Amino acid sequence: MSNPAKPRILTGLQPSGTLHIGNYFAALAPQVALSRTDADVFLMVADYHALTSVREGALMRTYIFDLVRDYLAAGIDPERVTLFRQSDNQDHMELAWVFQCLVSVKFLELAHAYKDKVAKGLEATAGLFNYPMLMAADIVLYDVDLVPVGEDQRQHVEYAREAVSKFNLAYGQILKEPKEVIEKSVGVVPGTDGKKMSKSYKNTIPAFGTREEIEKAVLSIVTDSSGDRPEHVFAIHKVLYEQTGRDLSALDALYDEHKGKYKALKDALTADLDAFITPMREKRAGITDTDIKTILASGAEKARTVSNQTLERVRNAIGISL
Repeated sequence: MSNPAKPRILTGLQPSGTLHIGNYFAALAPQVALSRTDADVFLMVADYHALTSVREGALMRTYIFDLVRDYLAAGIDPERVTLFRQSDNQDHMELAWVFQCLVSVKFLELAHAYKDKVAKGLEATAGLFNYPMLMAADIVLYDVDLVPVGEDQRQHVEYAREAVSKFNLAYGQILKEPKEVIEKSVGVVPGTDGKKMSKSYKNTIPAFGTREEIEKAVLSIVTDSSGDRPEHVFAIHKVLYEQTGRDLSALDALYDEHKGKYKALKDALTADLDAFITPMREKRAGITDTDIKTILASGAEKARTVSNQTLERVRNAIGISL
């Protein structure tokens, strides 16, 4: 079991696309901050989960390498956290199957994420349907104390607790029930069209893009001629200032100084984004595939050391360890 004086935390991301600045501020930056605390952090590349949306092998492989590069470039220290790939540890799949044998179809049908994704047109595969039990296995395998999630993901941890409750009711007090920590939202990071920044809307600014890529995205921000301040430009600029601890009064002064000068304000946003991204982009460029494979292999070994112990307790309890 984990040391109560040093809480164990699991978090991670799916390798399902190129990260944009909305992803960075809403997910990646909080994970980096968490990795610098005294908690025992398990940081997972959730590639099995990504199979619900990524159907091309070469693309999945690229996304996995890219996500680990993003983690490292943003400031994750693999010596301080257990950075590992979900698919490097088959304990996840085994425990997920055990949980699936304990919960009902009716229970899984109530999952908000499943219903929302199907409503948005994602194919209703068995993998998408059983997704909550694989996530429950992800959490429970590592005797996790706390799981940082957004309010919209609270139910995932509730489902994990329900799976643990059913297991413990059937086999005794074997598994730990995790608790969620609701992360403070950075709010909606607006895209270039004013809607929420999202790959599906094609309104993103790349998190580790080149100066030219950033400039192209910023110049595409929708503006209007009804006021002195381009509101979509300002909204993105404000998020950058807030998340980097800069004085918002200075931002207001900049926009007051350049009233009606939309091109100048877009240039200012481009310059600020590029100045913020450049150190991470340069660090990212020096990370090789060999570096990544070495880090993931080490992380997987550390992850399995913990999960094997949990799974052995499970196998003993259900009667398949002879």
